Amino acid sequence: MLGTVTMLRRYPVKSMLGEDVPASDVTSGGLTHDRALALVHQETGKVASAKNPRLWRGMLKLAATVADSGVQITLPDGGTIWSTDPGIDTVLSELLGQPVVLTGTPPPGAMLDRAEPEEALRRGVTARVPVETGTLAAGSPDGTFFDFAPIHLLTTSALDRIAGLHPRRTAETERYRPNIVIRTNVPGFAENGWVGHDLRIGSELTLRVIALTPRCAIPTLEHGDLPRDSAALRVLADHNRVIPLEHLAPQPCAGAYAQVLHPGRINVGDVVRLA
Repeated sequence: MLGTVTMLRRYPVKSMLGEDVPASDVTSGGLTHDRALALVHQETGKVASAKNPRLWRGMLKLAATVADSGVQITLPDGGTIWSTDPGIDTVLSELLGQPVVLTGTPPPGAMLDRAEPEEALRRGVTARVPVETGTLAAGSPDGTFFDFAPIHLLTTSALDRIAGLHPRRTAETERYRPNIVIRTNVPGFAENGWVGHDLRIGSELTLRVIALTPRCAIPTLEHGDLPRDSAALRVLADHNRVIPLEHLAPQPCAGAYAQVLHPGRINVGDVVRLA
């Protein structure tokens, strides 16, 4: 036994704050409702992502939750708006200072910008940090808004290790945006040894771990009421700089990406085993 599921989280709108759930169906497209919607820039056609913090860090002040009437977005002032409201694109465009449209369909060849993590640490996230433009869904099902894969795993041991090295002895889960948090007794960055292995969760779900998760500038940004925190990335750059995929150079990593081999139901408390 590797551990147990201690948290499940989905993000109904890409790059907005998400919500914890006690259980979820998991298909080849990930947890139900996860990254089902995204904002697309009306002029460039690029998907809005806080990986480019100069333009989109304000998205992490918005929270998205799922209800019977659709997706509800909570605004910084505490007000709410529904994904189905006719004026939602105007409201979000004014809040973010960019012309955007909320959509459930990725543009053909969907692209997004990513700030270079080392430059974000060196210059600060509000500076004109160089960005790299790339495609979505390198390891994800077509028609989804995932950056790389439909499932992001993180262990409590990794969070404990980050907290132990952090100047303020803290590691907020929200900063790393996992789908599944696994409680394990293996010390340190346990996920580093999972790549290439299959995980059986509960009685049905089977995942294949395909890569470690290289971290971008997002953990350093404000998340709701959480303040900026450069150490959330600096700790990884100093203490877990590893190769996430064979063709890449070492990068600051925390967590792992997974694909769904066998769909199933997942619950908080489920046992996680090597399949």
